[in-house]
This record gives sequence, structure tokens and C-alpha cells, in this order.
Amino acid sequence: MRHLTSLKEQSHQDILDIIEMAENLKRERGERKPKKLLENKTLIMLFQKTSTRTRLSFEAAMTELGGHAIFLDARVSQFSLADFGDEIRAIMRYGDLLMFRAKKAENVIKATSFNQIPVIDACSEKYHPCQALGDILTMAEKSGGVEKIRKVVWLGIENNVSNTLKLACAKLGIPITIVAPEIDKDSVDKGLNNVAKATGLVTKTINLKEALKGANFVHTDTWMNMEFFENGQVKPEYKEEYERRKKVLLPYQLNAGLIEKYAPNAKIMHCMPCHTGYEISRDAIDHPNSIIFDQAENRLHIQKAILVWLLEKSI
Repeated sequence: MRHLTSLKEQSHQDILDIIEMAENLKRERGERKPKKLLENKTLIMLFQKTSTRTRLSFEAAMTELGGHAIFLDARVSQFSLADFGDEIRAIMRYGDLLMFRAKKAENVIKATSFNQIPVIDACSEKYHPCQALGDILTMAEKSGGVEKIRKVVWLGIENNVSNTLKLACAKLGIPITIVAPEIDKDSVDKGLNNVAKATGLVTKTINLKEALKGANFVHTDTWMNMEFFENGQVKPEYKEEYERRKKVLLPYQLNAGLIEKYAPNAKIMHCMPCHTGYEISRDAIDHPNSIIFDQAENRLHIQKAILVWLLEKSI
């Protein structure tokens, strides 16, 4: 049975197959020739963390493929009152696939261990494989094919999103440079890091000029945790950490000046939501090089491909 948890389990060919499937499904949608490939199939969408794009893209994907998606917010379920393993095994009896946006990757892995239905890690503290695959799809579109993606740069903080993007690039033979003065300690996966590093395609530096030279795509993601804020203001207990992060990470903000100075041909990418004034500036979001909204749309097309691929359907 197939699962999608970290991309460690997917091969080079698996990733290419999913990307090609997404391209075909996107084209058929544009031609108004949708295929009801998942008719009478049900996706359980379990959320322990809130989401915008993940919920919308998966729910729309199932609808367009002829299936049905059920949204389940863990906060209004019985998870807090029962054993996790018991609850997740019962939940999986109601669907054909489980999409799990989890606080802990270990719980996603536990769900896969029962091997009842295909399980998707739709974002945990360590991984975000759906985002990485969607980003590869976007970069392939803008480059004229996966094989033409020359150099990817990650800017800001190493985290769950950079983990899976780094691994996807490494497996596909795409050089990626990580420019991050900090690592989110909760996101560290030594096994994933070792696999990516062994390819020789991952470079780390904090020299912006060196990193951005010849870049085709520059990515970033938030480095301010949302629990720091309440009603738009920094909570007193997080003020010190908030100021520390600003001091350390603001020099690595993705902004128009940085792009125009060091990588004028690079496309600007962000997985969203954008936290303007922190990891990215308004002038970068609105820059002619920005493909952020194309990137967001492609979450729909890649989710379709993931669902179809996991159920081993042909298109």
C-alpha cells in the first residue's frame, strides 16, 4: 500500500510520475475534460492544525475527481478523550484515503503502520511533501520541464517545508542551496538530511551573494510562530524571542532589492500564508518575478495527482 509521509519513501521515478500526472490533470481541467477518477471514493481530512490552502485544495480535488471529502477538526472530535491509535483506526474505516494535517509526524507514521488505507502527511512539524511536490510542479512549468530546473535557493529558516523541498530536489538531481542561519529544532530529521546530503546536490551557506548567483527560483517560509501573536500584537511572554528572531533572520528577508541585486532572473516563491514584513516584503510578493499565486493554485493540481497515484489509478 502506498503512503505519502516525507518523500523518503518515494523514488525518483515516483516523484516524476506524480508530477506528470498533475500536469495531465491540470491540462484536462483547462480543456474542460475532467475525469471522474475517484467516483464513490471518500477522503477523510483530519486537521490538528488550521489550514487554508491544504483544506481547499484537497476538498476541491476530491470534488473535481468525482469523490467526496469529509473535514474533521480534531478539536471537536473525541481524540482528547481516547487512545490515538484506537481513534485513528476507527476513523480510517470510513474512507478510502486519510489526509492528516498533524502536530506530530510520529502520529502520521503511526496511522500508516496500520496499513488500512493510504495516508498523507499534509503538514507536520517535520514534513510537508504535498507542498514540495506542488513546488516542483510549479518550477517545472516555469522552466519547461523538471530536467530544466537549474538552481533552487531556500532563504530564511530550515523547517518542515525546506526539508521536503530539499529532498525532492536532491532525488530529482536539482541543485539546492540552503541559506538559513537557524534550523527549527522540531523539524530536524537526521535520516532525511543524510539522504539529501549524500547526493552532493545540497549546499549550505549564509553568504547571500554567493547563494543567489545564478538562482532560478528563490523560496521562503515564515519564521515567526503564530502563537507569538494575539490580536496582531506580540504576547509579552514571546517578546524576547520575537525580537531575537527579527535580529537574526531579517537580514535574510526575501525582498525586491535582494532579487534585483543578486538574482534578477529568479522567480520568487512562498508556500503561503505570507507574513509581510518578516520573511518576505510586499514588494517581493507583488514583484514581476513573483509566481506565488501560481504556486498556490498548483496545490490543487498536485493534490489530485497525489490522490490518484496513492490509489494506483491510471489516467
